[in-house]
Amino acid sequence: MAEPAAPTGPEIPQAQAVPRNHRYLSLVWLVPITAAIVAGWLTAQAILRQGPTITISFVTAEGLEPGITRLKYKDVDIGTVSAVTLSQDRTRVMVTARLQDHAEPLLRADTRFWIVRPRISPSSVSGLGTLFSGAYIGVDAGTTGEEQRTFVGLEAPPAVTGGRRGTQY
Repeated sequence: MAEPAAPTGPEIPQAQAVPRNHRYLSLVWLVPITAAIVAGWLTAQAILRQGPTITISFVTAEGLEPGITRLKYKDVDIGTVSAVTLSQDRTRVMVTARLQDHAEPLLRADTRFWIVRPRISPSSVSGLGTLFSGAYIGVDAGTTGEEQRTFVGLEAPPAVTGGRRGTQY
């Protein structure tokens, strides 16, 4: 079989250059770009809303669980325990907690912390509400002007907390 002869002359169409449409972004890219901007904004807001990190030392960590145990001031959640470790000399337990940003004014040199758990003694019964909800760290805000981020926790709740009537001896 013989091959067909190539056309010659005006029968061959000439290629023409078509200018390309210079759209910078297709509308398809609008959705992921918008999602990335919103995600970045939400991440920045979460980082800015984080409050201070504090360390409290206790003799024992009975009932404390990282990520679960809350810090409460006047029964309002103000933070969460983020880590429970031993001190270097292994005599105390170091509790690291992340507070909410609005709780920063509570962190003064005389602020007190204690673990609220069920306690039964001949003279009193306290903390029975924690039987169902679990232990939490109670906070009594200090009044001095000096800020602090490292504290020594009390082993028993104070008899009188700030803002309540009573006398402590």
